[in-house]
Amino acid sequence: MTGRPSKFTQELADKICETIATSSKGLRAICAENEIDVSSLMKWLKENKEFSEQYARAKELQADYLVEEILEIVDDGSNDFMTITKGNESYNVEDREVTSRSKIRYDARKWIASKLAPKKYGDKTQTEHSGVVGVQQITGMIVK
Repeated sequence: MTGRPSKFTQELADKICETIATSSKGLRAICAENEIDVSSLMKWLKENKEFSEQYARAKELQADYLVEEILEIVDDGSNDFMTITKGNESYNVEDREVTSRSKIRYDARKWIASKLAPKKYGDKTQTEHSGVVGVQQITGMIVK
């Protein structure tokens, strides 16, 4: 018994990877747009080394794209305030729904970028060691 024939083509692989590299769309949405199952794509990644490498590069580029989106989100304050009118008086107040959603969008993209490209966008950690490192002499024996 044989399964369905694979829809894989290099043209489709290129289209998928280009979409990944130039958008913040998730894999399920990209697969749906291209009328393929996520499970099929995962199978292609396991079975096709060239596609797997192409996909990995696209995900690295997606991290750069997400960082660009972060800059757009934080620089866009156009909807951060709304005008409230009471009687003859109008005043501006923060639209917390908009600013909260912007923060969530920023945080999600920052987190994903840090996972896709941890050396480039991850938090830097520094580990310090203290104590004696090396050889100690105890009662005539050398212990490492």
